[in-house]
Amino acid sequence: MQDNIKLNKPYTILISLIVALGGFLLGFDSAVISGAIKGITVYFEMTDEMLGFAVGCVIFGAMAGNLLAGPMSDRFGRKKVLIFVALLFSVSATWSALATGYFEFIIARIIGGVGIGGAILIAPIYIAEIAPPKLRGSLVSFNQLNIVIGISVAYFSNYFLVQLENDSWRWMLGVEAIPAVIYLISLFAVPRSPRWLVVRRNKETLAFETLTKIGGDDYANITLEEIKRSTSKKETKGKFSDIFKSKYATIMIIALGIAFFQQITGINAIFYYAPTIFEQAGGSTDSSFLQAIVVGLTNLVFTLVAIWLIDRLGRKPLLLIGTISMTIALLMATFAFNNATYHFNKETLSKVSNPEIKEALTELEGRTFDNQAELFSAVQLKLDDAAFLDFKRNEITNFIDINASLVLMAILLYVASFAISLGPVMWTLISEIFPSSIKGIAISVVGFFNSLISFSVTQIFPWELSNLGPTITFAIYGILSFCAVLFVYKFVIETKGKTLEEVEELLVKS
Repeated sequence: MQDNIKLNKPYTILISLIVALGGFLLGFDSAVISGAIKGITVYFEMTDEMLGFAVGCVIFGAMAGNLLAGPMSDRFGRKKVLIFVALLFSVSATWSALATGYFEFIIARIIGGVGIGGAILIAPIYIAEIAPPKLRGSLVSFNQLNIVIGISVAYFSNYFLVQLENDSWRWMLGVEAIPAVIYLISLFAVPRSPRWLVVRRNKETLAFETLTKIGGDDYANITLEEIKRSTSKKETKGKFSDIFKSKYATIMIIALGIAFFQQITGINAIFYYAPTIFEQAGGSTDSSFLQAIVVGLTNLVFTLVAIWLIDRLGRKPLLLIGTISMTIALLMATFAFNNATYHFNKETLSKVSNPEIKEALTELEGRTFDNQAELFSAVQLKLDDAAFLDFKRNEITNFIDINASLVLMAILLYVASFAISLGPVMWTLISEIFPSSIKGIAISVVGFFNSLISFSVTQIFPWELSNLGPTITFAIYGILSFCAVLFVYKFVIETKGKTLEEVEELLVKS
């Protein structure tokens, strides 16, 4: 019925871009820590466990944001929650940059995490609720586009600010306050969600005004009638227990499954530790930062491809293409690290910066190790625990001989594949499939679950690299990525071109 209606695309796109600025802050906040890792490790004298928590605590905060954002957006509106989110980002960026103690730093980062938890859920919901069906996939994907732009900008920012040396990590974290304040001010220009106004406040006149700006009177009348017809069939205020009802079983399986596989396949580990991975492949600090920038740009380009395809090709085909390609990429990385060797000779030993380690490892001169397990077994016998940890963190890259180009190709293919599939499509899907009555509650549960998996991955990734080695680490993610292929093929349905009310009728069992 809406196919022949002329839409006010510039207005709708502008609103979506403003709201999606939360995605920029989310991406920047998530990736900027990768460049600050060395600085905060030294300044706060972190162990592996402390570093893992310092990086992963943002997601710990995001879980709290996930739980709060949905119910709060149902009660106070999507717009007010996003304004609060922008305020949290501003406080977190400033405090993180000024922190002088480890626990103070953690608290500041957790506050930013709460902002992330709110932005990642509510921005897609808001955009989905104002977007016409034929534009919805692309407009919701603006949020993911802004996430990857934020990641790319963070990598560029880190590359230039790392030259400041001692306090570079403070500048890396602090510059985020600038876009956060811009986001805060811009949000006052967007209208409230018309679907929220009807379902939660019964304010049809205000909703009609916004819908008229989007598509004219005919579009507003048709959309308003669809919303009213949908809400008349059910209660408008759902409860937490409602998400466990059998009629929502299909929706919850799709949402929780996609949320699980989006994170368990390792994307945040790649983004957070990109420079570390490239250093493990034998690159210098400068080259690893440059390669991380390439990763960010790849993510950006292929997110644009996803935005172009999502309303043309559809959600499920993109997910299948992406997850299959991710599996191939992770197996390529596994192969590259599995075939790496470690050489101890005068040249490689001369690169060791720690005198204690250099002296102890001189006894291994002339030896070559075919895998990391053999290497660690031999080196551990020569060093105490502190020196062995330093070796695994900083010195191992001096000895590795690996096909670094294959590692870079694998990471770029993985990121490109994620960027056209699980990245944007997951958030598009979960913003579409939940009925209005349970949307806030259900999306908070799914978001919390997604953040919990992400937190777990980023917590254990440094330990995996140091103890299991990159070969086994990437092999595990490759197997999980293949499981994602099977899940998408079996359970995910297509929502392309359908109104939110039509999606609800398709998925909710009577």
